[in-house]
Amino acid sequence: MTQQYVAGELSLRLGQLQAVATDQERAREVARLRYEAERVPRAALGSVVVRALGLADRLCWDSLECGDTVAFSRETAICADLWEFGVCARLVEEDLALD
Repeated sequence: MTQQYVAGELSLRLGQLQAVATDQERAREVARLRYEAERVPRAALGSVVVRALGLADRLCWDSLECGDTVAFSRETAICADLWEFGVCARLVEEDLALD
């Protein structure tokens, strides 16, 4: 895969995550990651994916705490897609543990 393709696909997924963020601050965090994903070298994209997964996890927990099952469902679907993309693009290891 080319650098532009991988960065574009990551940006697409981050855009989807940004669209479902229920909190403006979290949406801005995703936007910053998206901006970074579009500009860093491929070697740094793994770090962006890891941080995006952590942020997606926080979004999911926020939705659960608010009882917003619709947002939770959307966020988990995007998170799963982001994870699968990161693994398939070899940006993250399949056995990565997020704390």
